[in-house]
Amino acid sequence: MKAFTDFEQSKKLAKILPLESADMHWQYIEEDNGQLQWFCLPKDLSINKHDVISAWSLAALIDILPVDLWGYTDHYFLEISKMGDASKPNEVRYFRFKKNILDTSDRITHILHSAENLVDACVNMIFTLHTHKFLSNK
Repeated sequence: MKAFTDFEQSKKLAKILPLESADMHWQYIEEDNGQLQWFCLPKDLSINKHDVISAWSLAALIDILPVDLWGYTDHYFLEISKMGDASKPNEVRYFRFKKNILDTSDRITHILHSAENLVDACVNMIFTLHTHKFLSNK
């Protein structure tokens, strides 16, 4: 199970999210042969204090997602589905009820992102929300 953003996702998210929202970071050590070995560590652990790239755990990504969104006339709610079956993707969606808030089958999906793991689905949703200005800027 993927537990945090990969290196590329981390670099892209660092451009649009407050770095304080990251709870992890990528750091490297230089091996004897000059190669860089990258590690993702919790924010409070450190190998070196320079050349770090912020990273986000699944918990931090979920915390960034707004619980609800207000459209022009509609109110949308966050739903995260972790599917146990490998043939079904994990989903992050915002939906609204058509009429009856007590009838969960009576709803319309507004934004949906599916992925093999929840980290990727959350990252894709964050990029979508940022593009549509549902997230506050950095």
